[in-house]
Amino acid sequence: MTANILPADKRAGTGMTRKEIYIMNDILNIIIQGIIQGLTEFLPVSSSGHLSVVQHFMNVEDENLLISVMLHLGTLAAVIIAFRKTVWGMIKEFFLSIRDIFTGRFRWSEMNDNRRMMIMVIIATLILVPFVLIKDFFTSVQGDGDIIFEGCAFIFTSIVLILSDACVKGYKTGKDMKVMDAITVGLFQVVALFPGVSRSGSTISSGLFCGLARDTAVTFSFILGIPAILGSAVLEGYDVIKNGTSVEPVPLIIGAVVSAVVGLLAIKLVKIIIKNDKFKIFGIYTLVLGIACIGIGIYENVTGNKLFFGA
Repeated sequence: MTANILPADKRAGTGMTRKEIYIMNDILNIIIQGIIQGLTEFLPVSSSGHLSVVQHFMNVEDENLLISVMLHLGTLAAVIIAFRKTVWGMIKEFFLSIRDIFTGRFRWSEMNDNRRMMIMVIIATLILVPFVLIKDFFTSVQGDGDIIFEGCAFIFTSIVLILSDACVKGYKTGKDMKVMDAITVGLFQVVALFPGVSRSGSTISSGLFCGLARDTAVTFSFILGIPAILGSAVLEGYDVIKNGTSVEPVPLIIGAVVSAVVGLLAIKLVKIIIKNDKFKIFGIYTLVLGIACIGIGIYENVTGNKLFFGA
């Protein structure tokens, strides 16, 4: 009787080739990353800070750049879908503004909501651009083997969130925004380049500090994130092309879809929470996380033993 031998590329009992198993593992991995990306990109808890902490405890390197690009594109789609009417209105006003400038009909005092918000987004984004050129200065603390800085950044995020929750409600809409409002939000977005400082939390909170209505602060913050997310995807995409990184296409598509769907849900959640003045929930979470990171960081520095849960 001849022995029944499975092909070399099959795993016993699974009926799957090694390649199929690798793809399934990739899909599961990217679904998890898509969920984390979709949640932390929009919830005011800092996606970069969480990534830095996870890398620290799991003792892993940065994620695949191509995966990062697709996850960013997924969250970008989430913002565009969630605020499609405002985004489309701002795009139209951008081209109408150019026409009015060249025809002499542009009037700063006569701008509607979409046009003024579009200009404020441009101003706030221009403030960020010079600092992106030295982004390594901000991200150098990520993966440096120490999480004390991330802990301090989480506490900064906590303070900002708790203060914004307690501040007097503003009533400014897009039409009422001033240049100084855009500059203030833009500067807070710069600070959010540090891992552990939430971009959405900082920009929404700074909008509230400027007297923006809660809906306006959320809308401005997330739409302001469009050029930031797009810019990040373009820069990472350039590195992908330069380095020739490649990944199976199916997991990439699934990851982008998951991050988009979860991102949409996260945006809805933020709207509900800020409407009910419950932003301090995230403030308490980041405060506890920050204190824990500082405590663990001090322990690791004193004992010389690094806590990690990797293989």
